[in-house]
Amino acid sequence: MILVSGATGNAGGAVVRALLATGTPVRAIVRRPDAALPSGAEVAVADLDDPASLRASLVGARGLFLLAGYRNLEATLGLARDAGVERVVLLSSSAAPSGNLDNAVARYHILSERAIQASGLAWTFIQPNAFMSNAYRWKAQVLAGDVVRLPFPSVRTATIDPDDLGAVVAAAFAAPEHAGRAYRVSGPESLLPADQVRLVGEALGRSLRFEPQSDAEARAEMAQRMPPEYVEAFFKFYVDGELDESQVLPTVEEITGRKARTFAQWARLHASSFR
Repeated sequence: MILVSGATGNAGGAVVRALLATGTPVRAIVRRPDAALPSGAEVAVADLDDPASLRASLVGARGLFLLAGYRNLEATLGLARDAGVERVVLLSSSAAPSGNLDNAVARYHILSERAIQASGLAWTFIQPNAFMSNAYRWKAQVLAGDVVRLPFPSVRTATIDPDDLGAVVAAAFAAPEHAGRAYRVSGPESLLPADQVRLVGEALGRSLRFEPQSDAEARAEMAQRMPPEYVEAFFKFYVDGELDESQVLPTVEEITGRKARTFAQWARLHASSFR
């Protein structure tokens, strides 16, 4: 049994599907008992910021998939260890290898990795590039017209399909040789925001047009949905150049035995989400 956090999100949901596809029993951590989950997943109502709420969910689990940044992580890991959990797989970040604790986004991933390393549990860290599913944020613009305005127009990213991430996580739980390893993962091509917009348009049979946001516009928009220190972190990543997610890495194919999905393939599979 693998206990999966973030089970209704893009990443956690992909992990649930990948594990179920391999025949692995899954217990999915959700905040509400009526949360939509794939058939076959067991529901566990808990709050990762409240370790005590996880106690019952951990019984019988041999593995734990975690997202970074929860409060009281050390207590959660202690409960997992006491319950007999053998392996933790952490969804970390491409920013974690920098070791830069001055960047707020990198910091919470780095500290989560350190807590797990100190826990005495076997671990694997997955450090992905940005997800292809981040394009869902454009949906309102796509529904409103043919122009999509986005920040950081000159930044190339080899985005990854969450389902490829899920397959990597499932493989990490399945084989002991992945213990003690940190894997950087990417998609198979490095694209500009304009390329992504064009490919979503092609999947929809439309001619979408990309327009760049100014840094000032981007900063103001981001400030409406995230704390100031995170806004600053992303500007350090993408304006100051502290993070490079343009490199295409072979990790997905090396671990899963199949090629990573392209953005065009992802867009065709999920075109209905933009209609």
